[in-house]
Amino acid sequence: MAGERYGVLARAVALVWFYEGLWCKVWPGREDQRAIVGDVPHMPAWAVTAALIAIGIAEAAIGVWVLSGLWARSAAVVQTALVVVFNAGGVLFGVDHITEPGRMLTQNLAFVALIWLVGRTSPRAAVR
Repeated sequence: MAGERYGVLARAVALVWFYEGLWCKVWPGREDQRAIVGDVPHMPAWAVTAALIAIGIAEAAIGVWVLSGLWARSAAVVQTALVVVFNAGGVLFGVDHITEPGRMLTQNLAFVALIWLVGRTSPRAAVR
């Protein structure tokens, strides 16, 4: 039962990373994501696509890590740090491209809570 619950929760977290990474940044990509990355200081216009693809692939890799269940608490720490950095970057550099920053932050707070629920319920939660 506990492993079954973990699997459902882990798939939910991984799906968010796959959606945000592969759909929103790699293919087909979203214009608001491109605009936010394009507004990062010192980001040359020619590097925006490569940066988006690299971020998107990294996000998808996080999803695979979550599904693996390995080092779940370490995965939760890394995910939390990424969510904080991405949100801070969006608010600091691209707030003009975020329709509702408060909604985004609230949703991501709930996402971080789910991340930690997964990290704490993993059958392999111990940091090794």
